[in-house]
Amino acid sequence: MTEYSRKDLKWTDSLRLAFGAHVELEEENGKSQPYDLLAEFEVNGQQYAVLRSSLRPYDEVELLRVSLGSEDQIMPELVTIDDDDEWENISELYDECTLPIDED
Repeated sequence: MTEYSRKDLKWTDSLRLAFGAHVELEEENGKSQPYDLLAEFEVNGQQYAVLRSSLRPYDEVELLRVSLGSEDQIMPELVTIDDDDEWENISELYDECTLPIDED
């Protein structure tokens, strides 16, 4: 169970405003791959993005942290979530917030 609830999540659109609905990420091999920006949100001051490969639309989504960096960094940067607990908590929260609310 996640340590967050629906009330902790705030939907945002800063990446969409900066990049549009599609972004390119550089893979480990140095090649750029297109991704669709499915959602972006903030939890306790940290921003996250949900992306899906444009070339493989049936793949699972990628959940990345948005790093605003320093004052001289103009554009946000997408980085891998290395902490397993953080990834699990944020992933479960996103799933919970995208599923219908059970009224029973």
